[in-house]
Amino acid sequence: MLHFVTLFDSLYLPQGLNLYQSMQRHLDSFTLWILCIDDVTFDVLDELKLSNAKLLRLSELETPELRSVKSTRTKAEYCWTLTPFTPRFVFQADTTINQVTYVDADLWFRKSPLAVFEEFEASGKSVLITDHAYAPEYDQSTTSGQYCVQFMVFSKGRGELVRKWWEERCIEWCYARFENGLFGDQKYLDDWPTRFKNEVHVMSAQHLVLAPWNMSRFPYSAAFAVHLHGLKISQHLKTYLPIAYTIPHATDVHVYTPYKNDLKKSFAMLASIKLSVRSQLNVRDYWINVIKLIIKSIFLQKIYQWTRR
Repeated sequence: MLHFVTLFDSLYLPQGLNLYQSMQRHLDSFTLWILCIDDVTFDVLDELKLSNAKLLRLSELETPELRSVKSTRTKAEYCWTLTPFTPRFVFQADTTINQVTYVDADLWFRKSPLAVFEEFEASGKSVLITDHAYAPEYDQSTTSGQYCVQFMVFSKGRGELVRKWWEERCIEWCYARFENGLFGDQKYLDDWPTRFKNEVHVMSAQHLVLAPWNMSRFPYSAAFAVHLHGLKISQHLKTYLPIAYTIPHATDVHVYTPYKNDLKKSFAMLASIKLSVRSQLNVRDYWINVIKLIIKSIFLQKIYQWTRR
């Protein structure tokens, strides 16, 4: 039995349900533990009675350390702060579990990930992380980190050394800005292969997790999972893709279109219990972020072009 954990609030229920649907399609035996950021999420998922999901109510699990920093962080920053706690909450909820995989709620499985777990087991390590594997024209490793908090395996025992260190750092500092070599919960991972060289294994095949920043580099067909970073849903159930990245046509057809089809099923699940999908778009903030990302993308592409001269 594979155990996974994710977190999201009621705003991102569609993405969370899409993640769950994809796991049901490609995994024979699994449990998805869901840390419900608000009580609405818990109540909705409890009513849907997802057979392979177990729910964790954040309001019952927040530690004194978490409460002490909550008011100093935005909702997104607080969710990032929570990420290293999620395996701990699962291990505490079921002491028989020895390994748990954190996955972002906007991850979507295309194939079984069993080969990755086999590679991890053969490595003899206790934590697995994945590389952003940026396409050169989108390389943001300096500011956003070489490794991505999207798919991370933690084993109980030796893996706790790494997880606890990360947990403590995120309590100290976890903000949505680049500062003193840090960014959110993610830049902390940069030196793990050396800091925790006996514990951390980096997934060897970079093309196995696809994301907007590497879709121009890798074919969609090889990936076992896709990170749908930046996709937003409007109140009219339209989807908006991350404008700052160029999505190859084949990837749009074979990844984004099936993902949108799954979203329709997720919308129907929520409609069945009379829950309306809320817009994930703050129009003003959305276009400000789009402009920022476009400027950043142009800057990165100029650097890429200059280095190739």
